[in-house]
Amino acid sequence: MEKMQKFLIISQLHRGCVVDHRRAACPQQTAQAARQVNWSGVRLTTLQVRQGLTRLAEPAVDMSEKEDLFLRAKHRTFSGLTEDAERTWTGPFCFIQAADPQLGLMKAWREGDCDGGGDEWAEEVELTKQTVEAVNRLRPRPRFMVLCGDLVHAMPGTPFREGQERDLKDALKGTDPSIPLVFVSGNHDLGNTPTPSTVEQYCGAWGDDYFSFWVGGVLCLVLNSQLFYDASACPQLKEAQETWLEAQLSKASSSSSSSSSSSTEPKPKHILVFQHIPLYLKSPDEEDDYFNLQKEVRRRLLDRFKRAGVKAVFSGHYHRNAGGRHDGLDMVVSSAIGCQLGDDPHGVRVVAVTADAVVHRYHSLEQLRERGVDEELRKLLQA
Repeated sequence: MEKMQKFLIISQLHRGCVVDHRRAACPQQTAQAARQVNWSGVRLTTLQVRQGLTRLAEPAVDMSEKEDLFLRAKHRTFSGLTEDAERTWTGPFCFIQAADPQLGLMKAWREGDCDGGGDEWAEEVELTKQTVEAVNRLRPRPRFMVLCGDLVHAMPGTPFREGQERDLKDALKGTDPSIPLVFVSGNHDLGNTPTPSTVEQYCGAWGDDYFSFWVGGVLCLVLNSQLFYDASACPQLKEAQETWLEAQLSKASSSSSSSSSSSTEPKPKHILVFQHIPLYLKSPDEEDDYFNLQKEVRRRLLDRFKRAGVKAVFSGHYHRNAGGRHDGLDMVVSSAIGCQLGDDPHGVRVVAVTADAVVHRYHSLEQLRERGVDEELRKLLQA
């Protein structure tokens, strides 16, 4: 075999066609190429090609390594989206904000047994798979997809929890590897009153409960909103997040106000926050509710975010679209992949980030699958 053949690495299989670094081939051509390729570590049969299976030209990857796609948030940062790698603005991009797949809620909600129900979740699995399929088709490719909490319905330590988490991961594994999955903890993931044990359990399954990451010059902060809502059973964890958040906001604020940029303290083009519980649903002055943060907490966070120059806060929890804008800070509340509590369709939010703005539109799964990104957002990304 010629030496150059050894660099033939099949990188993607999609709908029966194989895409390598140079060309696309139909299944028949690919099968022929597969029969010709025969070196140590590669086994690709005609049957595997036709079935749509991918085998890279390298030794098999251990299953524990594949699981890392759910555990990229470690040490309060995110593997592959670090400050060193992503501090520089590289032009407009988009990402997907999703929320509340909440496997198990749909049947429980219909039956009026949200506390004790949740024994079936096939509907939510199918909706999650539809989301993954639609997102994978998008061009330009989203830089990441963030799921803003309530990944599953079963509370920690209750029946069905393990099965729901397993099936959600199976559905999400179809996400294109070039689109990192960012996970945000919700009240059903940690419990309404989280404990050190439930937080530890979550982190073992989905990665850190709060952390920062950078994408193309934009600083993103993922927060554990349950520690704002009720940290009575874990006050030390609340204090740790508060200390960490203050350091992040202070650094961002000082770099944003500095007249000279520094390679060690880059100025973010924008600062975005992701959390499960919204600061508010419609107005910063609204009354306390199950679906928002308490007024005292809300006002303090709003003040801190505004001083640091945060552009937008993205959340879920409400299972309906809501939100507002106050003093230049956008509060974005997105409806659910899973159970709808209002009139919105199952869907996700597409967010376009330009040098001057962060523009977003909620898309139904049907719209995203059939028509792709909203035309206005597409034009912003092409500018």
